[in-house]
This record gives sequence, C-alpha cells and structure tokens, in this order.
Amino acid sequence: MKNRQERGIKNWPPDERPREKLIGKGHESLSDGELLAIILRTGKRKESALELARGLLSRFHGLRGLINLSIAELCSIEGIGPAKAAQIKASLELGRRVLSEPLSTEIKVLSGRAIYSHYYPYLKNLKKEIFKVILLDGKNKIIRDITVSEGGLNLNIVHPREVFNPAIRDSALSIIALHNHPSGDPTPSPEDIELTKRLVSAGNILGIRLLDHIIVGDGKFVSLLDKGII
Repeated sequence: MKNRQERGIKNWPPDERPREKLIGKGHESLSDGELLAIILRTGKRKESALELARGLLSRFHGLRGLINLSIAELCSIEGIGPAKAAQIKASLELGRRVLSEPLSTEIKVLSGRAIYSHYYPYLKNLKKEIFKVILLDGKNKIIRDITVSEGGLNLNIVHPREVFNPAIRDSALSIIALHNHPSGDPTPSPEDIELTKRLVSAGNILGIRLLDHIIVGDGKFVSLLDKGII
C-alpha cells in the first residue's frame, strides 16, 4: 500500500487536508506548513505539498527565511519551479503589506511601542535602511506617513528639509521619525543622535515638534525620546 506521501494530499482523509481543514476549522487551526502547502498546491514525486512545505520551512528556519529568498534561489530548490516560487513570494508579500499599511488617521499616537509594533513587520526583514516620517495633527492623530529615504546597509544621511517639507505641506504640528537598522541592533549610532538633534533644532524653528525618533531592530526598538536625546 502506498504511503501518505506517495498518494498525495487529495487522497488523505478530508479532515486532514490543509485546505479542507482551513475551511472547516478556520485558518488559526493550521500550522505554517499547512498554510504554505495550500499555497504550493502540489508537491513533487513521492512527496506531498505538505511535506515539501515542511521541508522548506525546516531548511530556511521558518517563514522569515523564505521572505529573504529571491525567485532564483527558490527555483534552485528541487520541487520549486517559477510558478511555485512566484506563489510563495506573492503570498508572503501580501501578508507583509497588510501588516504595514499606513496607520489609520483615526489612530492617536500614544507611545513609541505602538509605532514600533505597527511598522516592525514591514521593516524587520529589509536589507536596506528605510527612513520614514509620521505626520501628526494637533491632537496627535496620524495625518499620513511618508518614506523620506531608502538606502543600503549604511546610515542614510537625511536632511531636515526632506523631513519637514511634507510636514509643512500637510500642516502637521508634530512628527515622529522612524528608521530601521538592517544589522538588527537598534542601538543609536553617533550619526543617529546627531540627526535627531538637528531635527529637534529645525522643528523648533519651524514650530513643528519632533515627538520621537524610533530605531527598529530585530525584535526590539529604541526610542530616542526615552533615551533623553529629545
């Protein structure tokens, strides 16, 4: 008798098939491997989609490892062709975009941790530095956020005019600066501290207060307000 891998998921008992399990019990009941198997749809010779998915997650240490793979790298894996590679990248990118949608204008900013929690899913896997500015009205409610600068692994040199021009256009009364450290260590560099001081000074002249500068690392963040630099 053929084993489970050879006969394929479609021949499994219905309550064990990932797609039927999701429909019947909800997405929360599925493991990462089962969810990925639904995306893959099919496996390879003598290996089900679920076994292929579990192998990918084990090899690359979870979904986070898959996010960092290119299409070419995925296609180099046995059982993964261009179609499957595109499906994996598209599904992971959709999840990332959902989590990193701009904060609602109805949200009132209360803490650096709230900002970090929202933007961390977007920033955590980037290999380049992104500098964003969040514009706030007089009641500390979000107007919008913008990306001021994108760069490589080294610190972006951000000029105050690039930060405050959008704030002036949108009549923001305060801003929050936010950027990531691709190294994973959110410890402020001397350049980060110097830039923060320049933004504070420029904001004082313009009447637009810098409320905080948040640096995002790997699972943690640093608030320069909490550090006493602002």
